[in-house]
Formats: sequence, C-alpha cells, structure tokens
Amino acid sequence: MFKKISFAIVVIVFAASNAAAQKLHIDVQGIAQPTPVAIVPFGWEGSSPAKQLDVASVIKADLRRSGRFAPTDENDMLQKPTDGADVDFDDWTVLGVEAVVVGKIIQTGDDAYTLQFQLFDTFRRRQLIGFRMPATRGTMRSSAHRAADMIYEKLTGIKGVFGTKVAYVTAEQQSDGRLYSLIVSDQDGENDHKIMESKDPIMSPAWSPDSRQLAYVSFEGSKSSIFIQTLRSGNRFQVSNKPGINGAPSFSPDGRKLVITLGGVDGNPDIHILDITSRQTKRLTTHRAIDTEGTWSPDGRYIYFTSDRAGGPQVYRISANGGTPERITFEGSYNARPRLSPDGTRLAMVHNDRGNYRIAVMNLERKDLLVLSTGRQDESPSFAPNSDSLIYATRQGGDGVLETVSADGLIRQKMASGQGDVREPVWSPFPRFQ
Repeated sequence: MFKKISFAIVVIVFAASNAAAQKLHIDVQGIAQPTPVAIVPFGWEGSSPAKQLDVASVIKADLRRSGRFAPTDENDMLQKPTDGADVDFDDWTVLGVEAVVVGKIIQTGDDAYTLQFQLFDTFRRRQLIGFRMPATRGTMRSSAHRAADMIYEKLTGIKGVFGTKVAYVTAEQQSDGRLYSLIVSDQDGENDHKIMESKDPIMSPAWSPDSRQLAYVSFEGSKSSIFIQTLRSGNRFQVSNKPGINGAPSFSPDGRKLVITLGGVDGNPDIHILDITSRQTKRLTTHRAIDTEGTWSPDGRYIYFTSDRAGGPQVYRISANGGTPERITFEGSYNARPRLSPDGTRLAMVHNDRGNYRIAVMNLERKDLLVLSTGRQDESPSFAPNSDSLIYATRQGGDGVLETVSADGLIRQKMASGQGDVREPVWSPFPRFQ
C-alpha cells in the first residue's frame, strides 16, 4: 500500500477528474484582528499616461492575502497623497490606520520607469521605508511584489514571499485522453505558464536552488524518467532513465546533485544521490523495505526520507555520505513525504490523523508535532522560502486544489482553479535579487 501511495497517487487522483485546470483563485482565512493599513493609489509622472499596472492594487492584494493586514478601502480615505511630504498623519490615525504607503510611477524613457514608494508609521509619525526601483512594463508587476515584500518584512519582521513562484501539475481531459501540464505561476496565481505538457503523467517537480530549473518525473514511453528543465530557455535533459523506478528528485543545496529514488527490475526502491554532471549515482540505503521521497537538509549534511522498514511509513534521515539511517518520527502510524523548512528548524510531513491524511509540522528541537491541515487526503507539503508558510495539495469535491497555511496554523488560503485537478505543488526559493 505504501508503495502505491508513493509512486502512483498522482495518476490515481488525476483519473478522478474530467475537467480542465484553469488559473488559480485564492480565498483567505486570516487572523482574527489583522492590522489596519492603507495603500494609497500611486501617482503618475510622465509624458503620456500609458496604461500602467495598478501597482497599489497589487501591493494591497498581497498584504490582504497574507491574512495579517486589513487594507483600507479607497473610498474611505480622507486624502490620497502620492508623496510623503503631503501625508497628514491625523487623517490616518482617526481612521485607525497603523501604516500608510504612498508612491508614484515616474516615466524615465520609452519603456523605462522608476517605481517610488514610502511607508509610514502613522502613530509614531515617521517614515519606515523610502525606496526607488527601476521597472519596465514587463517587470512592473514583479516590482510591485518586491515592494510588498519589503513592506511586509518591515511591518512583521518576516521576509515576504510575494515575489516568489509556485510550480504545480494539472490534468486536462481531452477527447483522446488526459493532457498533463507542469505549470509555473507567481505566488498569487498570476502569470501562469506551461513549462511542459505530455499525454503521460508528470509528477514530483522540484526547484533548483537558483530557481532557474525544475527537475521532475515523466512517464513518457510508459516508463519513469527524471528530467531537468531550464525555465527561461525551455531546454531539458534526461538525468536518470534506469530500469524500473526513477522517482522523487530533490536538488542539493549547491544545485550540483539530486537525491532520487531508484528501484531496479525487482521494484524495491532505495535512496540514491545522483551527480548531475557525471550522471554517476551513489546508493545510500540498501534495505529490503521501501525507501523513497528523499530530501536534503538545508546544510546539505543529511538526507531525510520515508521508509516502511519499521512496519509502516516513517521519516528517517541518513548522512549524505552514507551510514546507518536514524528514525525521526514516532508519533502515529503514518508519517511520509518529509520536507525541511529552509531555516532547518522544522520538518513537514503527511501524517495520519485519526484516519485522515493531513499536513503536520514537527519542531526538530522539541520533537512536538502540530497538525496544520483539515482535509482527508492532504499531501505534497512544501515550505515557503521564509519558512513561515507551507503549500500543499488537498481535495475539494472531486478535484485537487492547493492550500497554503502558516506554520502556526492560524492563516489559511485556498487556491482553487475553478475547474480541474491541481496537484504536486512546490514553492520556489527567493528570487535572485533578494
């Protein structure tokens, strides 16, 4: 049974859906008393007011979607300054607004702009951020996300993830069968585009540390193989095509290796390390049990993986240099699909919670387990690069949808596609400019 869950679950759940996947739509369940903030509509300075992205709306949506902030409605604003010198703090404090953002877009060339914004603490009456960044029409939205990240970090002390990406797999029913697609979108579900599509299943996408590549498993030719694909160029190359099982790739922190699951013609899976350049593999586990779903610790010293060597699936770790595996999880009869937080303090997993498969997080120092999700078939946890949130797959009706949840379980977002099946989410590292 564990073997089926590990390697066939994507095929099984996709087969239950007959609808096409569409753009993700997000519903937010936030904390009880989010902080009141105001994002004033940005001004424009240029030779001709071109159709520009509404930067203030993007920042406002990012902060609202975090669940921690309650942006003021534009109709309730007593003033709409675009420069900090014009901010009247009394007008904002009377509304109970604790922080206000003002800014403008300045045209500096045919397709060259400066995005300028300021963040103010209205009660202390002082500026917290004053920043300018270059932008083009094509990069204006990502610049707005970057501004939201800076604002979020200043107000919460937590690094923002609005400028990050999410990769996931969808299935679309067609007249001659299902079409599987590997999708990359912004963290808010916008700017989604297909990286790869196939009539054969795609599963287990994994980001490279620099966010430039994705590794994934493809069943082209009715057999599993592992590919790495460069996002910008679309070029891809096969890195593992051994007889039997080739699955569950995960990049090493330096991006030079993958931990993968290999199982020969006898079908018994074990954990291996693959050197991407040489294609040489090193076998780490040799047990007759099923060892799979390996992932690296952030420092590169250990590989965490799932094994049923104790009679049921539990999380183990082994030195990246080899040795004797050490069991990590003991609470409950089922703990699988381990994923480490980027700061190395927490371990996410799929946990059997009274018959329901849910996402749980274990503090690696205290060893306590916190169940975060509420579904019956939740799977594929992936930490945000700030270690403060996770994304995972769940079921809504007959379809697969994505949810995110804060690591303390207080803030939840459902990312539904409207129609179709969405699975196997994985959160990107921070973009290079950060």
